[in-house]
Amino acid sequence: MCGIAGGWWTLLTQAAASLPQALYAMRHRGPDDRGQDLCPVGAATLGLAQARLSIIDLSAGGHQPMHSHDQRWSIVFNGEIYNYRELRAELQAGGHSFVSDSDTEVLLSAWAQWGRACLPRLVGMFAFAVYDRQQRSLTCVRDAFGIKPFFYSNGPEGFRFASEVPALLKLLPGKPQLNWQRAYDYLVHGDYDSGPDTFFSGVHHLLPGHWLRVDLTTGKSSEPQRWWVPGIQERPGWRFDDAVEQVREQFLQNIRLHLRSDVPLGAALSGGIDSSAVVCAMRHVEPDLPIHTFSFIAAGSDVNEEQWVDRINAHVGAIPHKVTATGAELACDLDDMIRAQGEPFGSTSIYAQYRVFQRAKEQGVTVTLDGQGADETLAGYSGYAGQRIRSLIEEGKWQQAWQFLDNWAQWPGRSRAMGTKAAIGAFAQGGVHEALHKINGSKTAPDWLHTDPLRDAGVRLRIPQQFPQSDKKGRRVMAELGLALSQRGLPALLRHGDRNSMRFSMESRVPFLTLDMTDLLLSMPEDFLISGQGQTKNVFRAAMRGIVPDDVLDRKDKIGFATPERDWLIDIQNAARDWLRVDLHLSFIDQAKIKQEFEAIVSSRRKFTRQLWRWINFYRWHASFI
Repeated sequence: MCGIAGGWWTLLTQAAASLPQALYAMRHRGPDDRGQDLCPVGAATLGLAQARLSIIDLSAGGHQPMHSHDQRWSIVFNGEIYNYRELRAELQAGGHSFVSDSDTEVLLSAWAQWGRACLPRLVGMFAFAVYDRQQRSLTCVRDAFGIKPFFYSNGPEGFRFASEVPALLKLLPGKPQLNWQRAYDYLVHGDYDSGPDTFFSGVHHLLPGHWLRVDLTTGKSSEPQRWWVPGIQERPGWRFDDAVEQVREQFLQNIRLHLRSDVPLGAALSGGIDSSAVVCAMRHVEPDLPIHTFSFIAAGSDVNEEQWVDRINAHVGAIPHKVTATGAELACDLDDMIRAQGEPFGSTSIYAQYRVFQRAKEQGVTVTLDGQGADETLAGYSGYAGQRIRSLIEEGKWQQAWQFLDNWAQWPGRSRAMGTKAAIGAFAQGGVHEALHKINGSKTAPDWLHTDPLRDAGVRLRIPQQFPQSDKKGRRVMAELGLALSQRGLPALLRHGDRNSMRFSMESRVPFLTLDMTDLLLSMPEDFLISGQGQTKNVFRAAMRGIVPDDVLDRKDKIGFATPERDWLIDIQNAARDWLRVDLHLSFIDQAKIKQEFEAIVSSRRKFTRQLWRWINFYRWHASFI
């Protein structure tokens, strides 16, 4: 686990000066070791650098950049390859030799042996750049789910990359400029981390499951290409009991692999089914393992899950660590958290996560396991009712569709009206989809926005829309899950976890997110995931019987990693007023109108929404970076 950076320069002196600055900007990602190489490529220079957080093989054998024995290949790598021992044994049988116990050395040998064909064989999280001296090329890769970050710029000055935007900015000339389209999408619609563009003009994400190649004779990159696409074809012959056994076996194997570490580890425990399953499975596979859990407690709030946290800690005999927070503490830590995240984000729940990782670091824990990704692989949240109803209708099962709607609506926080809206939305496309959002109250041009400067700049004033690539009838839930895994939803959640954990030099692992687990689940009948009774994560709940307490598995409520956001923001309204008085010098923002609406919200004359948080977050982020 670490931070990586590099790029192509025409001037050696520029590379030599800027790479150390990039490493320093992300020193929290790698406090244990640093390394850099400047490699001549014709008249140009390739720079590769890494700041290391030692997790596996704490010796100098894991130092990077790392070079192959024949010196053809060099790599900088951020992440973990959990099945590195199995891959190493296979490579050794094929004639490869190793001088360390590092997963980086295994990855480098796997690339030398199989090239891009090695990627589906990797169980882990990764972002890396590998230099081929023979072909004079640099190949950059990001894991299937985007657990580890990779930012790049391919401007006139050449190709540059880094694990975090602040580090990448140290490699680029001039001051950073705001991407107005991203600013609009976030401020108006709350959309972010859903595509290749960042909030910084000219800075891009390498999307999850993508790779690109840089020609080192010119310093220009190819267009990113996908190396993994979620498959949603149903495998024939499924029996529910067999599915339960396979899910149980696969999940426990994932936990075993994710427990491989040469440093102390623990778990983030929210109290929900996903994180509870992770903690209980840790105890199941390692009966004698000391388990430290770290939980945010929203004391006195209707989103407090402390009773469920206590239930799991007692069940596994864990050593609990509980974190509470106030609005005043949020105000104190806000700028640091925003700098850690690098870009604006969706809600104050990210602050709760920030504090959990802070506490884990204080307790000497370096690695935590987390339940992230379960909702996107198991049809969680509210159960993807619209897509499931559409699947049933497309299969001609009208009566089952009606019965599903009726059953689904009986769960807490749901209704027939909500299910009907979701079903209509699942059939809608294009302009119809946008019209439905407008009927539901969404605006493309709120009163506090000046639209003329945006239109003049080419900003598209529309509700961001993303639709699954697959149009397979009867598999609408699976297609939506594939979209959530790679574009809409999960990428933002994984960004939050990576930046918050690395802010405190920690590694966050997500054992639900492996290709084997995802391919298994997306090949099942849809009602294995969302039952005819409207129960989410159907097959997984059954698979965890005997491992997780029944009362936890039978929960019908879904709180998630929530905070008392309204109370916090009302508490810090005086500080927020000062923040919102700052002139951003952005012609598309009507600051007077924002102040008016702010006062209406904090005085309860207008309904509280996350719009308030987005204003605060964007203003403070803009002050820090732009």
